[in-house]
Amino acid sequence: MSTAGGQAGGQVGVLVMAHGTPDSPEEIEAFYTRIRRGRPPTPELLEELTDRYESIGGTSPLTGRTRAQVDGLAAALEAAEPGRFVVRLGTKYVQPTIEEGTAELAGHGVDRIVGIVLTPHQSTMGSGEYFSRAESAAAAAEPPLGLTVIPSWHRTPAFPGILADRTRSVLDALDASARARTAVFFTAHSLPQRVVAMGDPYPDQVAESGADIAGLLDLDADPSITWGTAWQSAGRTADPWIGPDLLVEMERVAAEGATAVVVCPVGFVSDHLEVLYDLDIEALDKADALGIAFARTPSLNDDPAFLAMLAEVVRAAADGEP
Repeated sequence: MSTAGGQAGGQVGVLVMAHGTPDSPEEIEAFYTRIRRGRPPTPELLEELTDRYESIGGTSPLTGRTRAQVDGLAAALEAAEPGRFVVRLGTKYVQPTIEEGTAELAGHGVDRIVGIVLTPHQSTMGSGEYFSRAESAAAAAEPPLGLTVIPSWHRTPAFPGILADRTRSVLDALDASARARTAVFFTAHSLPQRVVAMGDPYPDQVAESGADIAGLLDLDADPSITWGTAWQSAGRTADPWIGPDLLVEMERVAAEGATAVVVCPVGFVSDHLEVLYDLDIEALDKADALGIAFARTPSLNDDPAFLAMLAEVVRAAADGEP
């Protein structure tokens, strides 16, 4: 595995990697078992997850959103350099798998592969596991394929700008009474503390994203706004997970006089369970109970500006740029 690609020559495969989600309620148990590394969930855990899916319509829109992102990235790459890139999807937990996506690229006859994960930040439990599987699959191809990975892309200059624009729009749309004291939180999926203790870069990178966006918005200059990083969607395990938890932070700022909470889920690029349930239902319910306003930034989904940015990231990696 390398983090810098070779120079252009022949077609370049692009393996876009994502989490994946069950396509029907009947697939939830098998999906949950794979997430738990082969350990079936208890009936209580399965019922809880099934209820969450039911509350957002029975299944998550993640599959459709991800495919739209892959198609949009392919179109942006084709527009920039016709015929150079072949783009395929590989998911961690459903089909097409990372291995299947790699095999498709090998069958297409590409010279090498650029791997990118649809998450901005680097982590051993996230992008690290994706890249490890992609590396093994690329090495097993006939002939073996070189793999250039993009460890993270959260400091790509356009990224904080896109989210800053969305955050500003949400702040401006708040009612005047809600704006009196607003707490802004930049959130991402929590990880077990044991991973962080091993030096995982993920928490620092999430904090960097929050600081980048807050800086573009000049939040520190507004006495009516506080901001910080919070964590959400911790797993149902006995291990401690990194915090502070968003719901706990909402309680804290409400007790300190906040009139509104605005969340920018900086660690997520698509509508899915962690956004549509954990924020739009669970966090909103918490805000209602606390008597404060709540809003979040719209997900990036297949925003052309976002996908054009990803295309530039891929092109730079294919040309050997850091």
